[in-house]
Amino acid sequence: MNQEELRRMAEERILDAIALLDASRWEFGYYVAGYAVECALKSCLLARMVHTAWVFQEKWEAKVCLTHDFAALVKLAGLNDELNNKLGASAAAAAAEGGPPGGAFAANWGTVIQWKPESRYTPKTETQARGLYGAIAHDPDGVLRWIWNYW
Repeated sequence: MNQEELRRMAEERILDAIALLDASRWEFGYYVAGYAVECALKSCLLARMVHTAWVFQEKWEAKVCLTHDFAALVKLAGLNDELNNKLGASAAAAAAEGGPPGGAFAANWGTVIQWKPESRYTPKTETQARGLYGAIAHDPDGVLRWIWNYW
């Protein structure tokens, strides 16, 4: 799978997620929404490989890329600084506007980071499924919106 295919998969999976939610299919709507984030982060990871050639500069094992852990994928994609900057900006905006502690993006990231691929085996409520989808797709503070800046 290449970077463009992963990018396209992320875009398709978020559309699939809303279709599933609209059909009251909470468990798979939840799962597929999170899978969109995984595909997007893996696209960013491939972009980093292509644009920086870091795979030739550092000793690493390719199997580390097979993770589903969003924090690990952010690190592998070289986005830790960008994530920390976005979280800081979210907190600053919230403080200035009297919003939620940490801000909207920080709240969304906190929701998204809880997704695991095993979620497809556990019941989800409408609130949980729509909450994850919103945390991912919200404009402008959704996690997928943030990731799209780096692929």
